[in-house]
Amino acid sequence: MKKALTSLTGLLLIVGFGGLLFAADKDKEPATKTPVAKCPVSGQKISKDASVDYQGGKLYFCCDGCAAKFKENTAKYQAKANLQLVVTGQAKQVGCPLSGGKLDPSTKTTVAGIDVCFCCPSCPEKVKKATPEQQVEMVFGKSFEKAFVVKPPKE
Repeated sequence: MKKALTSLTGLLLIVGFGGLLFAADKDKEPATKTPVAKCPVSGQKISKDASVDYQGGKLYFCCDGCAAKFKENTAKYQAKANLQLVVTGQAKQVGCPLSGGKLDPSTKTTVAGIDVCFCCPSCPEKVKKATPEQQVEMVFGKSFEKAFVVKPPKE
């Protein structure tokens, strides 16, 4: 009887600690987050009251002050503005952001919370080696027009 009780206690401890370990591992799994549109100037939450027409779409800001800063130096904020067009569903990827070539779905890589495809395995490898800020510039910067098509928002 004592042996059975000791065995049962040991089994319960193993199961209990196993459950704790599993729960700890579960907490380590990366959470998939839906990207949120941010002001390309400040990085803050956007307001539908502060916007400008941009690339055939509508670009939103946190305030009118940021919209004015964007108009003064559009090139400085171009990559983040283009990223917002993708996040808000106004832009759709049609080509490789590095080459403009045909998309290969097996090269899908997440950049700034957005799944992006490339033309070949070497393109995403170049992007992965860059810092997150550089990745945004590489994918959503100057080459945006050859890789994305903008559709105006539905009002």
